[in-house]
Parts: sequence; C-alpha cells; structure tokens
Amino acid sequence: MTTSRKPTKNSAMAGDLRIKMTTRRAAGAGTWVIGTIAGHRFGALVFPEHAEYPDYELGDSRISKLWVKRLSDKQTVVNFDRGWDIRPANATAASIVEYLAGNLAKITY
Repeated sequence: MTTSRKPTKNSAMAGDLRIKMTTRRAAGAGTWVIGTIAGHRFGALVFPEHAEYPDYELGDSRISKLWVKRLSDKQTVVNFDRGWDIRPANATAASIVEYLAGNLAKITY
C-alpha cells in the first residue's frame, strides 16, 4: 500500500515523499520505513524515542539506520548505520537526509 503523508516542516521534498511500507520490528521498539523521495529509494529504522547513546542516532532524528539509493543508476548515495558508512554523495542526497532527519520520526509516530 502506498501512502503519502503530510510532513510537519515545509520543504520542496514534502510533496515527493512516498511511504511504501512500514514494518514494526518484532523484537524491541522501532519501525522500518521504506519509501521514495526525489528520485531515490530509502529505508530507515526509526524509533519513537531518542537513542540511549547519541552516536547511534542520526543527529536528533530518532533514526538509527538510513540508506538512500538513486533510482536512475541504483547507486547508494547515503548509508548511516549507527554511524556514517557513506556520507551524502551530493547536494540532493544531503537534502534528502536533512528532510528525512527532520520529519520521518514525526510522520512515523
């Protein structure tokens, strides 16, 4: 099921966000969110509360894992897994990370 949810911040990316699937983790808190935004596919593990260890969270976002893949060439442009593995590869990737970090937990919870 594809849904479009209104974010709490105003952004050029807001109208392009599509949540394709949300899945609650079987063990512990957290929800996997899969979707598309600005020509990219993303997956994120989002929590209702902040991480016990701030280094495990992407800024102040309640996201502990985030990957972003460009649809046109299937190139991974971002990977954060309780720390940076691949920092945003370009300005668009950075904008996507900024938008998701500021809005995805609010949309999910």
